Amino acid sequence: MKKNPLLLLICILLFVAWACEKDDSTSGKTVLNVRLTDGPGDYQQVNVDIQEVRLKMADDTSQWLSLATNAGIYNLLDFQNGVDTIIATGPVPLDVLKEVRLILGPENSVMVDSTLYDLETPSAEQSGLKIKIDKSLGLVLDSLTLDFDAEKSIVKTGNGKFILKPVIKVVD
Repeated sequence: MKKNPLLLLICILLFVAWACEKDDSTSGKTVLNVRLTDGPGDYQQVNVDIQEVRLKMADDTSQWLSLATNAGIYNLLDFQNGVDTIIATGPVPLDVLKEVRLILGPENSVMVDSTLYDLETPSAEQSGLKIKIDKSLGLVLDSLTLDFDAEKSIVKTGNGKFILKPVIKVVD
């Protein structure tokens, strides 16, 4: 049985052409992971009820892009000293990321001296916590880490209530 080298070469070229075919479903997009971390603070717990992560891209002035969010209550103090967690992920356009919004639920709290207090979040349940960013997204898997400073973000009022005034910086 004689093998035909030309037939083998044609098969190899067809396989290479098929393997290099572009998948239009993801062209012009990258996958973005949004991570959460925190610096040390004087509280025993700082629980934030994250329900949704939304993005605003530079080329779109009206639409918000919602990522697949790992909704739930996060104790920010679990994410200190280099520890973080992915709170959302999903495909996003190759563009400049201008803003991130964290939409919070109603179950936000802070623990001080072993007592759990409600943590008021003015407008965070409706419009979200707004984080301004100017980050160009690349072709490879990209990541955005939000460093939520719990110590600076919580304000105790004169009547014993606690209010969340978020201090969040983006860490590349």
